[in-house]
Amino acid sequence: MTPDAPYRPPLTLSPALLASVAAIAELLGRWSAREERVASPLLRRYNRIQTIHASLAIEQNSLSLDQVSAILDGKPVFGPVRDIQEVRNAIAAYETLTRWEPFNETHLLEAHGVMMAGLIDPPGRYRNGGVGIYRGEQLVHMAPPAGRVPVLVADLLTWLARTDWHPLITSCVVHYELEFIHPFTDGNGRLGRLWQTLILSRWNSLLAWLPIEEVIRARQPGYYDTLGQSDQQGELEPFVTFMLTAIHDALQTAIRHQASATTLSSEMGSVIGSEMGSAIIQLLAAAPTLSARRLGDRLGISQRAVEKHLAALQRAGRLIRRGSPRTGYWEVQ
Repeated sequence: MTPDAPYRPPLTLSPALLASVAAIAELLGRWSAREERVASPLLRRYNRIQTIHASLAIEQNSLSLDQVSAILDGKPVFGPVRDIQEVRNAIAAYETLTRWEPFNETHLLEAHGVMMAGLIDPPGRYRNGGVGIYRGEQLVHMAPPAGRVPVLVADLLTWLARTDWHPLITSCVVHYELEFIHPFTDGNGRLGRLWQTLILSRWNSLLAWLPIEEVIRARQPGYYDTLGQSDQQGELEPFVTFMLTAIHDALQTAIRHQASATTLSSEMGSVIGSEMGSAIIQLLAAAPTLSARRLGDRLGISQRAVEKHLAALQRAGRLIRRGSPRTGYWEVQ
């Protein structure tokens, strides 16, 4: 970006990138078709918890999935005050997502204000000083001068409003550029991931519920490495490729969970059983050692109700218990 030229992404739309877009679109079509039949409020809720937990864990938030779930339910949680505030703010931001427009600068500032309320002073305003990004003691990125931030963000959002590029590509570009510009003193990473989700959800509303952040957290070194590679090369292809792969893999996981829900619906012959059973399957696939009590806490039902579902899932061949009742684990089939 320069003062005398409009923003143009330093990215070549290669055949490989376009093939990735086509593959994601195909998976999204499959997911959308199944979602109409097996949409589960419980699974959507858990996906949102995963999203918030993962995006904040990338920023060193120490709270567990159980604690994030409890905060979402309005229950008291013991933990670092800042970490709890971060989760509350993220919940509020994702709940407000549908009201924001991705190319609206006022909405971008408002989103930062919601996400960083009580964490920095003042939230929702651009930084007024220089900032460097460090990994340990090594400087890995020096952000543009503070005086350039407003025009850089305005140029980026103007391009977003006018471009005819596919939203899968534009969401990755905007995510990267928000990290590169680093408009705020803090909260840039979580805002960049939120804004990518917003752009994707404007293309397909189901993508508001896809926990892409969970894939990023699991591949965090690669996330940072491709940000650095794109910085060094002056070419966005490494980061865009990484993010398209993350979206693709998150969709594959979502489709697998849908398949579990469909199978359970047939085997258990109950909409409630299918919904709750598929939620239990998803939780145990991610954390096989969860106890019935902790499953109940996450799902908002009693331990006894969980135990009934676990027994039904075992009878249906969807779960196998390995090891002792106290120290064993669940194996999802």
